[in-house]
Amino acid sequence: MADIKPKTAMPNFKIPVTEMPEMVREFAEKSVAQAKDAYAKLKSAAEETTDMLEDTYTTATKGATEFNLKALEALRSNVNSAFDYTSKLLASKTFAEAVELSSTHMRKQFEALSAQTKDLTAIAQKITTDTAEPIKAGVSKFKMQ
Repeated sequence: MADIKPKTAMPNFKIPVTEMPEMVREFAEKSVAQAKDAYAKLKSAAEETTDMLEDTYTTATKGATEFNLKALEALRSNVNSAFDYTSKLLASKTFAEAVELSSTHMRKQFEALSAQTKDLTAIAQKITTDTAEPIKAGVSKFKMQ
């Protein structure tokens, strides 16, 4: 058998070897450096934001615990006062004694509730201020950058 040769051969295209101009190479290197710098700044900002949110959450959680403990303490005090009042009222001998006991109890309860409200309000304001502080610090830090 005779050697069969293809009738057409693929042309041989050679890509010319050319060097990239120095200006283009510098531009590409500068772009890569800027992208790396922007990524580093973005990563740093994300980490700082995460830290700020963790601090805020921790502060809010501690504050809520403090507020709840104070509210439970007030509730316990009020319930104990009501039981004491009820037992004294049931033990009173005369109507006049019951009226005097009731008016005394009402006055003491009003004073206690006023003090408890004042304490709880102060704690709530402290929680709000303490919780907002990391956020304010983070926002002012980002504004300065």
